[in-house]
Amino acid sequence: MAIKAYKPTTPSRRGMTGYSFEEITRSTPEKSLVTSLKKRAGRNFRGKITVRHRGGGHKRKYRGIDFKRDKFGVPARVASIEYDPNRSARIALLYYADGEKRYVLAPDGLAVDDRLVSGPEADTRVGNALPLDNIPLGTAVHNVELRRGRGGQIARAAGTSARLVAREGEYAHLRMPSGEVRLIRRDCMATIGQVGNLEHGSIKLGKAGRKRWLGRRPHTRGTAMTPRDHPHGGGEGKAPIGMPSPKTPWGKPTLGKKTRRNKATEKYVLRRRGEGRR
Repeated sequence: MAIKAYKPTTPSRRGMTGYSFEEITRSTPEKSLVTSLKKRAGRNFRGKITVRHRGGGHKRKYRGIDFKRDKFGVPARVASIEYDPNRSARIALLYYADGEKRYVLAPDGLAVDDRLVSGPEADTRVGNALPLDNIPLGTAVHNVELRRGRGGQIARAAGTSARLVAREGEYAHLRMPSGEVRLIRRDCMATIGQVGNLEHGSIKLGKAGRKRWLGRRPHTRGTAMTPRDHPHGGGEGKAPIGMPSPKTPWGKPTLGKKTRRNKATEKYVLRRRGEGRR
């Protein structure tokens, strides 16, 4: 995928980049796989804001994605590569031999008319889904399950992939995109290859309005607030954040503070992200 640069016809256009969409082969989604999506603007079922700076944005329809890849042994043809407004990755529409249609995440290198299949007997080809026990060591994978049958939860964003580094006993060792090495059962499914749309992180929005189109509202800095509104607020002129550490608006430590509290899954993490690096 190529990045498109805009001519500086306005100040906001200067430096703005976007997608060329040259890999997209269909502009409208498959109606049978699309459902309505209600906006919640960061609010929970009580109407309370639980995620700040959310709201507005363009209308979207949700495309149902097959994260489980549980249609074993049935070959499928890639009918189209499509844009999905709900995620950074592109999606691929599959036509199965039995007539069923499903969306899957489109890995890098997948093209229209390619043949895909899932199951223990599938070949180690880009887009095929296999159990970790049947994938060669060193292979890049995405859409990896954490629990058998639940569906892929790891490495689903654009350009991401995990790597199968070892197998020991009932578990496989998977190196995450963050560098963390985690134990995952060998019977969990994973898809071969790296998620497509590799240059997603290089896109420059260029103006605040483009952020609003994505449903992101303005975010005020804590240092620009008063002391009663934020721990970073107040002071004469540009005051530093101060010690001992940066805080959230509610006074909790942030920026490096470890928040993981799930002791039940500690045993599955062999190496934390950042450990062993210089």
